[in-house]
Amino acid sequence: MINTKVAVVQAAPILFDVDKTIDKLAQLTKEAAQTGAKLVLFPETFISVYPRGLSFGTVVGSRSKDGRATWQKYWESGIMVPSEASDRLAQIAKDNQIYLVVGITEQSKLGGTLYCSLVYYGPNGQFIGKHRKLMPTAAERIIWGEGKGDDLQVLDTPFGKIGGLICWENYMPMARMALYEQGIEIYLAPTADSRDAWVASMQHIALEGRCYVLSCNQYVTKDLYPRDLPGIEDLEHQPNTMCRGGSLMVDPLGKIIAGPLYDQEGILYAEISQAEIVRSKLDFDVVGHYRFKT
Repeated sequence: MINTKVAVVQAAPILFDVDKTIDKLAQLTKEAAQTGAKLVLFPETFISVYPRGLSFGTVVGSRSKDGRATWQKYWESGIMVPSEASDRLAQIAKDNQIYLVVGITEQSKLGGTLYCSLVYYGPNGQFIGKHRKLMPTAAERIIWGEGKGDDLQVLDTPFGKIGGLICWENYMPMARMALYEQGIEIYLAPTADSRDAWVASMQHIALEGRCYVLSCNQYVTKDLYPRDLPGIEDLEHQPNTMCRGGSLMVDPLGKIIAGPLYDQEGILYAEISQAEIVRSKLDFDVVGHYRFKT
């Protein structure tokens, strides 16, 4: 059983700019890989914006012309899989010989729908998996479609089984159970939630699943939004810090081993141990000796 260094990146994209965001992602990935990290996780919709504070001109019963212009700009900040942009992610993983997991705004091949997705690339540059968020939360339902749930899969790596859920999907017990039943060992939870309560949730999931939990968020300030963005007036009464971060990592017994990191960009690192996962299941295994039986 091996020990492995992993990393979560807390940063903002170059909002609404796919190419520059991928440039920044490449730089941050290289920095993490040079420290020895074998798995690098980026936040929810890192490519290329979580559109916090924007209304898209929508109220119950009507939409506005300007809101549709905001939507167009947001749609253009997403990427399709596969595409030239996603091929760049694959090359970044290969260049750095790491597993790369990134939150993206995914353009549908069939129409105008966007999805909040998590994409996985292996150290050989191969695309190895994708998960679409099952249930967008509240106003997110205006901008993202719902995933089908047929991609709740755990992937094998030399250092353990990896998989994950996005933001408030992590509050869906049956979705978590679907990952536990596949033997997940490294549970990835990219998010846009920076509340203090999120930390407790990550500790709960680590204890429940007896797995490592890696969660990362963006650190975003209002001045990062393009001033010529359609709908920018929506941000007038928003705070300067739009998202304070809160990235962290938790071990299988619920101990925080990195973070939480607030109010700055940064990369968190931790050493994970497959042996620690085995030891943690002595007294609790949600899909084994502690499973509810009817």
